[in-house]
Amino acid sequence: MKEAQFYRITPEGKAVCELCPQACQLAEGKMGFCKARQYRDGRLFSRNYGLISGLALDPIEKKPLYHYYPGKPILSVGTIGCNLACAFCQNWHISREEAPARAVSIEELVGLAEETHREHGNIGLAYTYSEPTVWFEFLVEVMPAIRAAGLKNVLVTNAFLNPKPWEMLLQWADAANIDLKGFTDEYYQRLCRGKLSPVLDNIRTAAERIHLELTTLIIPGENDIPEMIEALSAWVARIDPEIPLHLSRYYPNERFTLPPTPLAVMERAYTIASGYLKYVYLGNMGKENTTCCPDCGKVWVEREGYRIRLLVRGNHCPGCNRKIKIPMEDSPLAERNKDTKS
Repeated sequence: MKEAQFYRITPEGKAVCELCPQACQLAEGKMGFCKARQYRDGRLFSRNYGLISGLALDPIEKKPLYHYYPGKPILSVGTIGCNLACAFCQNWHISREEAPARAVSIEELVGLAEETHREHGNIGLAYTYSEPTVWFEFLVEVMPAIRAAGLKNVLVTNAFLNPKPWEMLLQWADAANIDLKGFTDEYYQRLCRGKLSPVLDNIRTAAERIHLELTTLIIPGENDIPEMIEALSAWVARIDPEIPLHLSRYYPNERFTLPPTPLAVMERAYTIASGYLKYVYLGNMGKENTTCCPDCGKVWVEREGYRIRLLVRGNHCPGCNRKIKIPMEDSPLAERNKDTKS
């Protein structure tokens, strides 16, 4: 274990964790809500420092990131713990349970990223599977090392973090997919035991700094209401209508036993969101997700599952000369992306 950052000790001798808005107050020996931090012997410790529960070379589309080096693989790693408790969680066995994990050093992880870069074209390291922000003390050490190796850092996160640690992670992040789980505080409190406003604040900040895509899991009878989809999409569009939004189909998981989201509900959500945003994709539906020019309709990227076909080179649409804001290998945009992150 490693001593945690972002905490204080009260006059009564309790530790107050200041990493995320849960603001856990811990007595001696107690763990935080995330199960990743523990108060022992007068100090707060990171229980999951250097521990991984999963490691795999994934398609970047699996994160999902559709507008960031399409067709490239990324080494993906996860730890244990989460600072939300979503009733519909797909990875509850590593986010809320005491899951098996093994220790890994920063040198080993960077070495694996470099090896898979040479052999398979891996673009970097994605922090995913469980919630990476509760792995904070490890991330602020491994992310600079990945950057120094000339590789990319990608966060797949709920973005439920306090502003200062979020800013620290954004210094080293290149891209993120943020789960925007719903669009009311009541939804976040009841189904995730969290709050909406910190997530919205962190989305705004990330949109100014890094490549950003969003994912919303559409759950029947919960966040599939047209008014909520419209409010969410309009809010994202006010930040940037070119932020890709992934609408993912719900399947039963954890404590939720509702049947899967009807296809008609997913199509309706897609239609509503597309009225505000230029790039909307449907996930968990086994259908193609093609990226087309929003002006002339020219196909830029064809997708069938994780099979990708790039139909453009450079960073302008061959149909209408619209600028393509998708970094691709050997494109001018990719080179500028590399330069701005160095």
